[in-house]
Amino acid sequence: MIYIYIGGQMTSEVDGKVKPVAIFYTSFLGKANKAVKILKEKFPQLGLKKEECKEASWVESVVIAANDFTVGEPVEALLNRSALIPPITSKKVKIKSDYVKEPMPKVAIEGIWNRVNNSQDIGGINVLFVPYGGRMSEISESEISFSHRAGNLFKIAYLTGWEDPSMDVETRHLNWIREIYSYMAPFVSKSPRSAYVNYRDLDIGSNSDKYGNIVTNHDQASSWGLKYYGNNFNRLVQIKTKVDPYNFFRHEQSIPIALSQEDNLVKLV
Repeated sequence: MIYIYIGGQMTSEVDGKVKPVAIFYTSFLGKANKAVKILKEKFPQLGLKKEECKEASWVESVVIAANDFTVGEPVEALLNRSALIPPITSKKVKIKSDYVKEPMPKVAIEGIWNRVNNSQDIGGINVLFVPYGGRMSEISESEISFSHRAGNLFKIAYLTGWEDPSMDVETRHLNWIREIYSYMAPFVSKSPRSAYVNYRDLDIGSNSDKYGNIVTNHDQASSWGLKYYGNNFNRLVQIKTKVDPYNFFRHEQSIPIALSQEDNLVKLV
């Protein structure tokens, strides 16, 4: 798999201005020689050389990925949750996501690059492309709850983070990520515009009412549920209703319970 990172900590300085850098990180199950041969045929523009590869065991590759793709940490570092990447709770973070089913035109990539390049006052920017296909596509979308299988070329994650607690800084960062998400609408999945469930994004819908109370409503939950789970959403509602009929386990985007026509709204404070 080839992951592509744009922005974030991967930057360079040109004429006193911070410029984004695109980094290609490849994870290949096999020997370096085979990986180089395949990429030379399939992706010659990358110009990969064997000396740029690092052969490692699976668990060692996990350490490398967790350490911002830097080689050198021992596998024992995985025993210490604070030894690698600083905890995400150390600052405010906003993540949004998309799935791409058709190759994106050049204008889409240029738009992403320009928005990262021209955001000098926005911190913690990362635009991450995660490839799908292979074994992911061999599993039916209805096999388990995760439905984003065959037909998806890759996932995009948009990230930004900030330390300053002031409202204007937060607003500036949220406006940036929401604008790039809006810009990408023509180039990503549609009806629904799919999203990755592990990046909880309340912008796409929530069970909360305007007072912050958790309100369970199947129709309301469908606004985000179909984006996360596709056609599996209604099946998950049936399972939730059976195992948790009183909706004890709940949050802003928890699976709702199925309700009768006479009682189609349950408010839990």
